[in-house]
Amino acid sequence: MKSSSIPTPNDRISYLPNNLGEDGGCAGGFAARTPPAPPFIEMIPNFPLRGKIPRDSGSEELEKLMKRWIIFIVVVIVLVGGIFGWRAYSTNKARQELMANLQTIKVEEGALVATIGATGQVRSNQSADLAWKTSGTVEQVHVKVGDAATMDMQLAALEQTSLPQAVILAQADLVSAQKALDDLLNSDLQRAQALQAVEDAEQALEDLLNPELQQAQALQAIADAEQAVRDAERRLTSVQLTASQADIDAANAEVVLLRDRLEKAQEDFEPYEGRPQDDLERANFQSALSAAQQNYDAAVRKLNALSSTGTEVDIAEARANLAVAQAQLVDARRGYERVEDGPSDADVALLEAQLADARREWEHLQDGPPPEDVAAAEARVAAAQATLAQAYIRAPFDGIVTAVENKPGDQVNAGDPAFRVDDFSHLLVDLEVSEVDINKIAEGQEVVLSFDAILAKEYHGAVAEVALVGAEQQGVVNFTVVVELLDADEEIRPGMTSAVNIVVRQLDQALLIPNRAVRVVEGERVVYVLGNDGTIESVPITLGASSDTHSEVVEGDLKVGDEVVLNPPRELTDEGGGFGPGGRPHP
Repeated sequence: MKSSSIPTPNDRISYLPNNLGEDGGCAGGFAARTPPAPPFIEMIPNFPLRGKIPRDSGSEELEKLMKRWIIFIVVVIVLVGGIFGWRAYSTNKARQELMANLQTIKVEEGALVATIGATGQVRSNQSADLAWKTSGTVEQVHVKVGDAATMDMQLAALEQTSLPQAVILAQADLVSAQKALDDLLNSDLQRAQALQAVEDAEQALEDLLNPELQQAQALQAIADAEQAVRDAERRLTSVQLTASQADIDAANAEVVLLRDRLEKAQEDFEPYEGRPQDDLERANFQSALSAAQQNYDAAVRKLNALSSTGTEVDIAEARANLAVAQAQLVDARRGYERVEDGPSDADVALLEAQLADARREWEHLQDGPPPEDVAAAEARVAAAQATLAQAYIRAPFDGIVTAVENKPGDQVNAGDPAFRVDDFSHLLVDLEVSEVDINKIAEGQEVVLSFDAILAKEYHGAVAEVALVGAEQQGVVNFTVVVELLDADEEIRPGMTSAVNIVVRQLDQALLIPNRAVRVVEGERVVYVLGNDGTIESVPITLGASSDTHSEVVEGDLKVGDEVVLNPPRELTDEGGGFGPGGRPHP
């Protein structure tokens, strides 16, 4: 083997990778003495020229290959550097454009009116739909739409003859019930009767407990009854039998004698007739005249009785009187038998019970009629009045008639609509407020209202009522808040929709930021502040009262004059964005 400094073809081939033998036909034995490949070739796993050089290529071809590879690497490096440079340039330019488009506003102190907004519909203070309570024919309609109505004012009436019988008869029931109530309230008769009943019961018990008196009274009753029987017998005998002529003559003579005495008494009285009533002599002669007249009249009756027999009617009457007298005699004897041995326990118990009842009734009435009796009487009056009221429609309160459904002559039934009355003295708006805001609202808070139907006009009101209990609707709990309009005019009508802002808080001096500058990051409210060096810093804050446009800052590293970014771009505020410091540390 020659020794030479010039490499042989085999030596040149030995720089190629071992796998050229497979693609170029070289024997695998060369691989044992092949030196390592250059580093830049080994770094590229898929070298494009590997296996492409023929086994007999010279050093010129290898040098060309090396140059080509170096050029390729340089081009790649230039391309990668250009890409990174372009990206840096584009990013910087985008940041400059974003900074040029930033909107900022300075933090300042000022007044803040915090409100809660809601919408609602206007309604009247009171509203009533009136309907007929019975059937009939409309006789009169006294009002029209727009008329004022006062409480209990009659708006319409039905014909009396068209009403049901129960309504017509209620008039008589009312008169009777009213009279009973008046008697109960204004008469002392019941109290007097109750007191008399007590006295009678006490006297009856006292008499019962005195057996001697009871027995004497019973004996006297027997004697009176026996005398009545005898008188009745004589009367019956006198009307059944004709008197003798001697009796008639004697009676006639007595009449003549007594007439003479009567005339004499009249003559004696005439000189004194003109004297005063209290004159003693006049009184004596007048008494004598009266006695003479009585004696004469009795003698005439006796003569008439003796002169003729009684009629069948007189006889029947006399017999009936006799039977009554005989029955009374039997009762009198039985009464004596009951008290002959003193009063029985049953009689005493009965009279004591009657006395107790009489006393209770007197205690019940002595201070006037009992309240329950008065209430019952008043209820009867009210029932009759309610029945009569079915024939009329009356206004339940002061208001304006807003609907009239009937005309005279209409046939109506119970339940048919008749009128609508609204009280426009106060106009109200009902709002539905979320449970989140309800605890901020209280009665008396100021309210500002606006209407789509009334342009360029603002109204004022106050919170009149706040519901204590919420109502759930589709999973959301709302509370009803009632607002009263304080400066309503004729343009506002019930049913209109109003936008309402309730003033829940008013601050004269507060640190304010716009609401649209506030962001929420990981559950925390932050604002982005533009620093003097052009950096943007995130500042955590705590808000207090809020209005539609601004909020009060109660905590946070903010001061008057800080520039707050209204439209912070995402590219500038993400952590690790490479623009300024990451922001102030959170407290």
